[in-house]
Amino acid sequence: MTRDTGYLTAPYDNAVVAIAQGMDRDVERGEDALMLGLGLVMLSSTFAPVMPPTVLLPLVALIFAVSAAFARNNYHRMERKLSISMAGLEDHEIARLRAIVAVFAQQPMPSLSESFNPCKNLKRTGKSALGGLLINPLWMPIFYVMGMQIKEEANLGVLNRAIIEVEQQVALMK
Repeated sequence: MTRDTGYLTAPYDNAVVAIAQGMDRDVERGEDALMLGLGLVMLSSTFAPVMPPTVLLPLVALIFAVSAAFARNNYHRMERKLSISMAGLEDHEIARLRAIVAVFAQQPMPSLSESFNPCKNLKRTGKSALGGLLINPLWMPIFYVMGMQIKEEANLGVLNRAIIEVEQQVALMK
């Protein structure tokens, strides 16, 4: 596993802009992973005539789980890289990054082992069970990991808005 080095590795003119641009790339990477997972799930309906539901539905759940897990790891990596990058900044630069830091403080993401544990996510488990009862019991795991996927997408959206806010503040300062 590679060690995170932060967002200030390349030459930069403004540390805040370099951090915001690096985080923007990482947010896009997480959104791309989630969209890839969603696209693959939507494409899976083409295999429905040739694959039995006992094979296809677990594959759909697995695709959702893998894309949500990648996005969660990417989110935690962004948080680590931000803290590493902020270690060498001055107070006025840290103040400009306050909106991004607030997102990580207000929306902490639990570890993957906690997210995959149905006993620790009773609300999501209940919704998944209800959906499975209404449609098909084989859909319960799909609904559970789809809930994880939706949560990841919502967090990346909030983080993206905070990054845009920081970029706009820096643009106004110029």
